[in-house]
Amino acid sequence: MTEILIAAVLIGVTGIIIGLLLGFAGEKFAVEVDEKEVAVREALPGNNCGGCGYAGCDALAKAIASGEAKVNACPVGGAAVAEEIGKIMGVEAEAGRRMAAYVKCGGTCEKAKDKYEYFGEKDCNAACAVPGAGPKACQYGCLGFGSCVAACEFDAIHIVDGVAVVDRDKCVACGKCVEACPKHLIELLPVDSYYIVQCSSHDNAKRVMEVCSTGCRGCTLCARECPADAITMENGLAVINQDVCVGCGLCERRCPAHCIIEQPLP
Repeated sequence: MTEILIAAVLIGVTGIIIGLLLGFAGEKFAVEVDEKEVAVREALPGNNCGGCGYAGCDALAKAIASGEAKVNACPVGGAAVAEEIGKIMGVEAEAGRRMAAYVKCGGTCEKAKDKYEYFGEKDCNAACAVPGAGPKACQYGCLGFGSCVAACEFDAIHIVDGVAVVDRDKCVACGKCVEACPKHLIELLPVDSYYIVQCSSHDNAKRVMEVCSTGCRGCTLCARECPADAITMENGLAVINQDVCVGCGLCERRCPAHCIIEQPLP
């Protein structure tokens, strides 16, 4: 009986000593927690999409708390989250233009030609690996196999008539679809853009008209007629400067290929 009591006492004393040592170590090596970082992290939506340019919400919260990133750096949270984080950080959130993804291709099944029938994996990256970089006759055109759709975590992009189409109301401008597109057809633009060029081809006019009825032919009519000088030609392709465009619509009316389209305001 005495031996049992001695063992019990020893175990109890050992437990107390270990507890004291752990408590001392916890205080000695405790990592200081930035209360602002914790508060910012709680305010972020938690999607961990990486659209902000950081590895996830934890990394962004740390960057905002340290002043490395702006309070409106989260594309998913938008103005509401930016305002809340601004209050935490004691600064006023800047009013930024809301962005959304746009697919620079209008080559639907009816308008764009195919050069062969494709039977491989229904993935744009896989299709690009076969000879000719996919079945579409235009080497710059949307393949329509949905790599961007698979990358989108917000159900904001779908394939319609052979071309990827973005739902601007759902898009949070995380940029995942931009990274996923092997043809580099998707771009983030302000949702209040008046007009966009729905083409990415740099081929000459003859080649463009052979493969797609709505491709940019590089005729320069839109650039010459633009009263705001908002359109330039880059390697045979019309490019609209959204910061300069006044939305007059003259470019859309002058384009013989109808590849410049009006965007309804959000």
